[in-house]
Amino acid sequence: MSSLFGRRTALRLLGAAGLGLAATACAGPGSGSSGDASASPSGLATSGAVEGTVSFAHWRAEDKAVLTDLIEAFAKKHPDAGVEQHISPSADYQSTGLRMIRGAKTGDLFTAFRGAQFDQIVKAGVYAPLTGTDVVGRYEAGLIAPGARDGVQYGLPYQLVFNMPLANTDALDKAGHTSAPKDWDGFLQLLDDLKGKGFTPLAWPGGDSANAGQLLNTMVMNNAPSDDMFTKIESGEYRATDDWFLTTLDQYAQLVPYFQARSTGSSTDAVTQLFAQGRAGLLATGSFQMAGVRALGAEFPFDLLAPITTTADRAKYQGVFNTTFILGVNSASGVQPAAHAFLEFLSDPAHAGAYADGTGQHVTVEGVEYGNPDLKAVSPWITRKTLLAPRFQFLDLDIRTAVENAAVAVVGGKKPDRAAEEAQRVIDQKRA
Repeated sequence: MSSLFGRRTALRLLGAAGLGLAATACAGPGSGSSGDASASPSGLATSGAVEGTVSFAHWRAEDKAVLTDLIEAFAKKHPDAGVEQHISPSADYQSTGLRMIRGAKTGDLFTAFRGAQFDQIVKAGVYAPLTGTDVVGRYEAGLIAPGARDGVQYGLPYQLVFNMPLANTDALDKAGHTSAPKDWDGFLQLLDDLKGKGFTPLAWPGGDSANAGQLLNTMVMNNAPSDDMFTKIESGEYRATDDWFLTTLDQYAQLVPYFQARSTGSSTDAVTQLFAQGRAGLLATGSFQMAGVRALGAEFPFDLLAPITTTADRAKYQGVFNTTFILGVNSASGVQPAAHAFLEFLSDPAHAGAYADGTGQHVTVEGVEYGNPDLKAVSPWITRKTLLAPRFQFLDLDIRTAVENAAVAVVGGKKPDRAAEEAQRVIDQKRA
């Protein structure tokens, strides 16, 4: 149903908006010598012998096979070098990633989540700055700001994702909707029509802290008085008890009849299965779930659909995006030339395209042409008016958890004002 979301608009991705951005393939510490490596303008060793084993630390086990193929191609180009993946579950990587990569026993090349984790790694001095290296120029300049601090490019966000509900357009067709709702009443009507056709309207992983908060991105994008709403909640300028956030929590309460049963305890795996089986109209995670849904056998077409929580005339944004999976070279690595060479290899448009098509992830590298039909289907969102996903503005994960848990608590039956007060109490304690 290619007509679902209508016309494209001019490029409006706000990557430079100034907002902060499981099996394990065991890898040993970086080995080998950096040879006669000379320093780039940034101090990163970018020349010298490309040799030794690079430990590549990341959290996407689902990318392992595609990356293995790319690693094999890299080894043919650099026969004296190798790459071993060290993969951790995303929740573990979020909580222990810095400890794991500090000192480069693991992670000569590593990834980081946008926001709090990236900020922590920069402050710890683990990144070898990339400013002044040629690899930076291979990326869309407007999409890599989440990998920079104070004018220095420390990392390169590799993935471009849309943190907004994934839509089964066959289900929406059956519910009689061939265009996206333009306001909150229209969104609720869509959910009601899906329910009337026997679908779970909105599958939401309320029991998975890593993904339960994805829906919050779109729930606040038009309600908030400014685009940096969560930065201001963390700083104390805004409060969780402000009217705009209470409105958001009230709207979560209105969504309760449209979530699956026991939604506050549901895992991402469970709701992905529900969606893949064609039993749900929307999956409240993001475009990053497309490959996983396909792997479960889904054959229906995809698109993306964000709730518009205001009237049509007050809606500033159509959806949200994020640039994450921030690639960086470890400042303590003993194989920096090889790590940098693998970063350059991944940043080649042909190799980035192979990664994108194989994993179902858009990328931020310039000049990539997508062959994956699902990536092509949602590519119009690249040109729509979208906001850089606000949940990653939080630099204090305890504050982020308190705010996100307020929404979960409301879905679980707590009154919005009480949930907001409890969240604000945590925020005040953290800021004291």
